[in-house]
Amino acid sequence: MSNWLGEVFATPKPVIAMLHLSALPGDPGYDAKGGLDAIVRRARRELDRLQAGGVDGVMFSNEFSLPYMTRTEPITAVTMARVIGQMMDDITIPFGVNVLWDGRASIDLAMATGAKWVREIFTGVYASDFGLWDTNVGEVARHRSRIGAGHVRLLFNIVPESAKYLVDRDLASITKTTVFAALPDALCVSGPTAGSATDLEALRTVKQNAGDVPVFVNTGVRADTAEQVLSFADGAIVGTFFKKDGRFENEADESRVRELMSSVETLRTVRV
Repeated sequence: MSNWLGEVFATPKPVIAMLHLSALPGDPGYDAKGGLDAIVRRARRELDRLQAGGVDGVMFSNEFSLPYMTRTEPITAVTMARVIGQMMDDITIPFGVNVLWDGRASIDLAMATGAKWVREIFTGVYASDFGLWDTNVGEVARHRSRIGAGHVRLLFNIVPESAKYLVDRDLASITKTTVFAALPDALCVSGPTAGSATDLEALRTVKQNAGDVPVFVNTGVRADTAEQVLSFADGAIVGTFFKKDGRFENEADESRVRELMSSVETLRTVRV
């Protein structure tokens, strides 16, 4: 089932920490006075705390590029490549990238930096807070092949945040057809926004219909829920809980990282 997970991570039930980059050049919230140096300094502080706290992987994203675009401007991925490049010597665990909400740009960034995976919305058409959200997985898959990025794993967010599928289809059917027709390397199940709890029934439904494709819980995992959701999910992606006071806008807090990872280690020990 999760052979590629075993190749990338040295443990079952991997926990991937989000490293939310500050607003970037071109974003409304960009701090022109602090510039790129300030972005790198904060990212390096957070990376140190996440790695020291024991996470299994880290994913760099432009989370503070609000409001998001479904087709990003080149400056976004270019700047992310510079930031990650400056931190490369400090990264000691597997990493992935996510250029919100642009699958093609995410793959380009992964290829440029050596990231092992990307997470994005690759399939479906949605009514979203960002307008009509249309995807083209066939085009993206061919772009991935054309640039030699077949080794970059694609994590499909099958329940997009801030959006609703335009066609009234049940989640079980969406899962089955996505696995069959779009060839994802993993599926991610989310709540409405970053930090919001993922619906457990939705998570179960996706897991039950995903066949051999690994399923990640994508939002809202906390220290007190990690054991429960990872009892049937194959891994977790955690961002907000790892922040100081559990607030989205804050920097990572090593003590909160250790708290959640301790819960996960308990689960792993029981499984062994």
